[in-house]
Amino acid sequence: MLVLYSNTNAKKQHHLIPTKLANRKIIHIDMDAFYASVEQRDNPNLRGKPIAVGGKGRRGVIAAASYEARAYGVRSAMPGFQAMERCPELIFVPARFDAYIEVSKQIRAIFEQYTDLIEPLSLDEAFLDVTENKINEPLATVVANEIRAKVYAQTGLTCSAGVSYCKFIAKVASDINKPNGIAVIHPQQAEDFLEKLPIQKFFGIGKVTAQKMLQLSIRTGNDLKKWEKIDLARQFGKAGLYYYSIVRGLDSRPVQPNRVRKSIGVERTLSENVATLADIKPLLSGIVEKFCERLQKADNYGRTITLKLKTHDFQSLTRSFTQAQYIKSPKAIQTIAQRLLAENQADFDSIRLIGLTASNLQKELLDNKYGIQLEIDFEEDKEL
Repeated sequence: MLVLYSNTNAKKQHHLIPTKLANRKIIHIDMDAFYASVEQRDNPNLRGKPIAVGGKGRRGVIAAASYEARAYGVRSAMPGFQAMERCPELIFVPARFDAYIEVSKQIRAIFEQYTDLIEPLSLDEAFLDVTENKINEPLATVVANEIRAKVYAQTGLTCSAGVSYCKFIAKVASDINKPNGIAVIHPQQAEDFLEKLPIQKFFGIGKVTAQKMLQLSIRTGNDLKKWEKIDLARQFGKAGLYYYSIVRGLDSRPVQPNRVRKSIGVERTLSENVATLADIKPLLSGIVEKFCERLQKADNYGRTITLKLKTHDFQSLTRSFTQAQYIKSPKAIQTIAQRLLAENQADFDSIRLIGLTASNLQKELLDNKYGIQLEIDFEEDKEL
């Protein structure tokens, strides 16, 4: 289904967007309930039923939910026990990342028939710049629909597409007519579209920021647009400058075929909640050891070390330390990690996850051609 948004102020917005930007043609392709859909495709007994890929126990986390499960409010990143409360009939399926990677390769090969400017965000979504494309098709909508048809023909899976002149709007648009839909937002339609968009739908505005905005009476793009740049910067820091631009449809970020990984890290979900420093410290020491091994293997070090904790009630806490020199010594990393833990012990009662990340790296790490693999290792270490 194709949705075009009318705009009574089209002429005004057309003048605001630079011609070079307005002439771009960006597609965001997003597979529909990817992991769950692969499982339903490969196992006919699961079709039409509410399924969740992930862990069932109290420590389990949902990696993906079928649309039948989503009707009950089951979502990715939800604890398994909570998903069961919402949908007692929920069927849990273990993740098969090898299968998902193979399908992702098939999809990527289809993208490459149209353009080399492909920026994977994960196994199941990517940006494509088709301003100039391999089939010399002037309409990005035609390209997007061809891609969607080929994906279904070759994989048996559906995907949704957003088409626009910039990455931000294309990303938001791909979610409008899910599943198996398409939405197109032209430059002259962007202003009206963004002004009416609920603030929770803005890509890059998470739950915490959205809640803060609602407290400031920012409920829609139109409300956000009324704020001056300096006031947004005061409230939200550098992100405020980003919000000021995107609500005006100004996003000149290019589609980057080689995405840059800006951090290296390790994290672990614990089998039981841990409360005291005496119990947490040895766990953190083990994380530091694996963390240092990963840094040494990559031969890459950062100037910033970040401690991540997830509390028993699923609140995430991050605390960072930065210095002018790159932090390479395992002893120094151990000292920093333990100090960050000790200095912030008053901020939590007990934790269920602990991790370390290095950022401001010596050298940028390019992700492989199939994008970032976001595996959920339910009770194991995870590379970020």
